[in-house]
Amino acid sequence: MSFLLPIQFVLLVFIIFAASRAVLQFKGGMIRFGAMLFWLGIWAVAVVAIFYPETTTQFAKLLGIGRGVDVILYVSIAILFYLVFRLHVYLEDIRSEISTLIREISLKDVKKKK
Repeated sequence: MSFLLPIQFVLLVFIIFAASRAVLQFKGGMIRFGAMLFWLGIWAVAVVAIFYPETTTQFAKLLGIGRGVDVILYVSIAILFYLVFRLHVYLEDIRSEISTLIREISLKDVKKKK
């Protein structure tokens, strides 16, 4: 029987916490089912990488990359850039909706004053 290394234990506790947040956010209606599945998938991959680090090295070799940790970094950066892009688009949509709403309210106020 092998015991968890301290780093494996800490990361596992964090992953359980993060996955539980995704489930609770879904139950609370804050995120959609697809978003919850996305995050649970990310955390499942992280668990595999923590307990079977050789899988990341094998995956890296398939992609022509030297080390498994490099693959994790590249994929993480790509996911972060994608999420920042999605957040930017979302904020621009909100900004546009707020501007439209302010215009409509202003026009109604002007009509009431006449």
